[in-house]
Formats: sequence, structure tokens, C-alpha cells
Amino acid sequence: MSQTNVKRLYLMQVGSMPEYEIPIVCYLVQTNDGKNILIDSGLPEIIPEDAQEFENGKDVIEQLASLGLQPDDIHTIISTHYDGDHAGRHAAFPKAQYVVQRAHHWDAASNPRYASIRPQWDQPLERILLVDGDVELLPGLELIETSGHVPGHQSVLVRLPQTGAVLLTIDAVPFGVGFTRDEPDDGSNPDAQAIHASTIKLLDLVERERIGLVIFGHDQAQWETLKMAPAFYA
Repeated sequence: MSQTNVKRLYLMQVGSMPEYEIPIVCYLVQTNDGKNILIDSGLPEIIPEDAQEFENGKDVIEQLASLGLQPDDIHTIISTHYDGDHAGRHAAFPKAQYVVQRAHHWDAASNPRYASIRPQWDQPLERILLVDGDVELLPGLELIETSGHVPGHQSVLVRLPQTGAVLLTIDAVPFGVGFTRDEPDDGSNPDAQAIHASTIKLLDLVERERIGLVIFGHDQAQWETLKMAPAFYA
């Protein structure tokens, strides 16, 4: 496999949507040179009025503490997108650099969808690394642009020394049942074409790279089969 600087991948469930039994999750990548990279930050500490379907669990700060880490220990936050269940704790990490697709950041600036947690994601520009399209952030950690769910959404490919390549689809493909080339389009979703294109892009990546583990963003049945922190994938 390709050279990688990634050592471990932790999976953390930080909340849920109880009515639909949907997990709210984030991830921690640790590198051989001592970097801690958080992928998303979960729900806000106080759930906004317009998001009462969500429920906090053991939040990202508690999860990291159980691994011996404090917020200051996080070097980078890969922000897949600014929905409230993915960017709700961004402001809790004062020393982190945020990495987000340029198209998403600028869309969010004027989009009311992200307004309720704007104080979390609207950080000083000098702390935000804006990227365009697919990017290798470091050896073994790649960002995959997967617009559709929202403009500028990004999925993440993690290359581990023992497990091999792991694809985190995030909300590009939230449930395993949707990871298909033949998803029907009933015309009700105006973003269906973009979602389908990103799904095909990820399916092609899995085939090309022979990726053995694909982790879907909100698939409760799958999450119950996976290693949860403090266990990890190496």
C-alpha cells in the first residue's frame, strides 16, 4: 500500500436522533508524528430550538478526555460540512486549524441552513484552510469532494498501516443501502443528481483502490458492528 503517516483511527458516537435511531458521530486520526486530527465535532452543547430531534450523548470533549486528550491537543479539524450535527463544537478547539472546501465555506456565509451554529464554524480566516476538490492533506489522509448533500461536502479516505484504506463517506452516503449505482430518483430531491454523482465517484474509488472498509455516516446497524473509542483501527 501507499506510504502513510496515519497511525490510528478512532470512531466516536457523540449523540443521536432517537426517533430514527441515527447515530451522530465524529472521528479522530492520529499520526506517527504526534498530530491529532479531528473529523467533525458533533452536536452543539445546547441543542438549538430548530434541532430538537437531536440528543447529545458522550460529547466529543468527553470522548477525547477518555483518550487522554484535551481540546488544545487537537491540531486540525477536518470540517466535512457545517450542519449542526457535524460542526456543533468547532469553537471548543482554540488551537486547531479548520480544513473545509472553499465552495462550502462561502456558501455557508449566506445560507440560513447553518445560521444556528454560526459562532462555531465562522472562525477567523487565518485559522481556516480552504481547499478545492480532492486533496491529500498528508500522506495517508485524503479529502474527497462529494457535493450533493450540500455544496462542498467532503468525505475522507484514511490509509492505515494494518487495516488498509478506510473510506468515511460522511453524509455523501449516510446509509449503506444507498451505496449503489442504481439509486432510484423519484424527482422529489432537487439535489439527487449531484448526490448520485458523488455516490458513483465513491463507488469508483472503492473499486479502484480495493477499499475493504467503507463507513457510512449515520448507519446505526453498521455502527453497532464497528470498533468504538477507546478501541481503534490501526
